[in-house]
Amino acid sequence: MPPPARPLRADAVRNRTSLLAAAEIEFAQRGSDASIADIAERAGVAKGTVFRHFATKDELVAAVVGGRFTRLAAVADRLLDSPDPGAALLEFLSATAESLHRQDLAFLQTVSEGDPGVAGIRERLHAAAEALVGRARDAGAVRPDVTGTDVLLLVCATVHAVHSVPDPAPDRLPRYLEIITDGLRHPSRA
Repeated sequence: MPPPARPLRADAVRNRTSLLAAAEIEFAQRGSDASIADIAERAGVAKGTVFRHFATKDELVAAVVGGRFTRLAAVADRLLDSPDPGAALLEFLSATAESLHRQDLAFLQTVSEGDPGVAGIRERLHAAAEALVGRARDAGAVRPDVTGTDVLLLVCATVHAVHSVPDPAPDRLPRYLEIITDGLRHPSRA
């Protein structure tokens, strides 16, 4: 049996945090063209420090995607206590769209697809989205056939559509989210 993992030193924790923040920015700006050297430079660390934390670029991508999914699941969990389930779902839609906006989603998703850690976090995100949608359905705020998976796929499709338009108008994403929201609304509230 291997010895238990030792906790990271404070400087290693800072470096890892800086690397993940830098990777988020680099992947947002350059997508798959983001290099480990650029990420290290932005984080203010040596290239070797990147590889001490992440054995490969794919592992770094998985950590970025996993972090994003974790933050979204936390938003959903927080919104589960909201007194207005319909408004909570709309807030989650907006937070999810904002989180995914301006990212090379195909690159990030393709690279992280087989990562078991990301798969577990993705399942947690889907469960949290389903719980939010379930509350909104029970409150009569959304159509009875809407699922958490529907909501996540609609947001991803919307973000992808906005990215496919050269120089999209700044109001395009909020406008599309409003259209989706209208489509999700329970017919008695339309």
